[in-house]
Formats: sequence, structure tokens, C-alpha cells
Amino acid sequence: MQAFQMTSKMTTMQGVFYPTGYAIVMFADAENAARAATELEAAGFASQDIMELTPAVILREIGRVEGDEAVALPSVGTEGATVQKYIHLAREGHHGLMVKAASDTDSACLMDVAGRFAFSYGQKYHMLAIEDLE
Repeated sequence: MQAFQMTSKMTTMQGVFYPTGYAIVMFADAENAARAATELEAAGFASQDIMELTPAVILREIGRVEGDEAVALPSVGTEGATVQKYIHLAREGHHGLMVKAASDTDSACLMDVAGRFAFSYGQKYHMLAIEDLE
């Protein structure tokens, strides 16, 4: 697992967070996120394809929140609603993993592992749609 690093490939042309080909899974605490990351690596995911999302990183990098205020409001629609959900969970102390999951098989494996650690929320970013992961 590596620390999250925002790149231009993770945003739309308008600067909204949209990392195509990745899934984000949120957990109630750091321990469960770390344990899930370890299990994902054991299941064959490369460590560089698993990024840690601490509450502070989610708020600052993804939600663009400084203190209690948003620096730039996310777009309206699904992308904006999803970012608002991440902000809400981060404010409650949830931690996340951002995992490269290009195929349906990768997504199924990811959710099998996440389910063992009581994940609180999951989304996969496709080219033109965001999929709820359950």
C-alpha cells in the first residue's frame, strides 16, 4: 500500500475527482482499512495499486476542504454527491482505500476482501458511470 497522490488523470477537465479504473472503499477505522490492504496484496493486487486514504487526505485532496469550508465545490450530479459522501465519512473518522480495479474480476475480489472488514461505502469509477459496490 502506498500513500495517496493526486494526479491529473484522477480528475475531470473541470477538476472534479473521477479516477477512472479505480474503486474507493471506505472503512470505519484505520485498522480495518490496513487489514483489508494487506489481504488485497495477498490476493494478488500490487502494492502500488492500493492507496491509503486517511480522513485528512480525503478532506484536503478529494473534498478540497480546509477547516470547515470547501475551497472548491464539487460538481453537481453523481460525482459531486459521491465526493460529498467521502467528506461526510471522513469527518466521522472513516479511512479508505483507493484500489486499481480495471476488470470485473478485480472488483469482485476487492469486494470479497472488503466484505470481511465491514466496509462502510464503496464506489468504482468506470469511463462514463460510477458503480455502487456492495
